[in-house]
Amino acid sequence: MKFKLLFLALLLFGSTSSNEPEGWEIFEKVVFTPTYFEDVNAYFDVPTFDKGLKALEGSVVRLSGFYIPFDLDTTFVLSGLPFSSCFFCGGAGPETVAEIRMKKIPDDLIIDEFVKVEGRLQLNATDIDYMNFILNDAKILK
Repeated sequence: MKFKLLFLALLLFGSTSSNEPEGWEIFEKVVFTPTYFEDVNAYFDVPTFDKGLKALEGSVVRLSGFYIPFDLDTTFVLSGLPFSSCFFCGGAGPETVAEIRMKKIPDDLIIDEFVKVEGRLQLNATDIDYMNFILNDAKILK
C-alpha cells in the first residue's frame, strides 16, 4: 500500500519542477458511469472522483493539449487529443477534455493549436452543461 501511495505521489508531482500536478494522467483514472438525466431524456457519463483527485481541487494544475474554441470570449476546450480524435468527434472519453476559463482568450489561437495552460482545478460531477474538469483563472504558458 505504501508503494502505491509513493508511486501515485511521484506520478502526480514528479513530472514538474514544482509541486503542481501536470498532465492528463491525473484525469484518466476517473471512473465514469452512464447515468440517465430525466430532464434532458439522455444518458451522460458521470464521474466518480477519488479522494486524491478531490484533494487537488483548488490547486494549480497544468495541462498541455489542443485548442478547441467555443463561441465564448473567455472559455475554450482543451483536448488531450487533436480535434479529429477528441471526445466530441472521435472515440475518446470525457477524461480527455477540460474546460478552460480565462479572462480573455488570445485572438491568435487557431483550432488544434498545441498549447500549455495552468489554472485552478474545479471538479464537476453534477452539471451536464459544463465539463467534468475545469481550470479557472487559467493562463496560457509560453
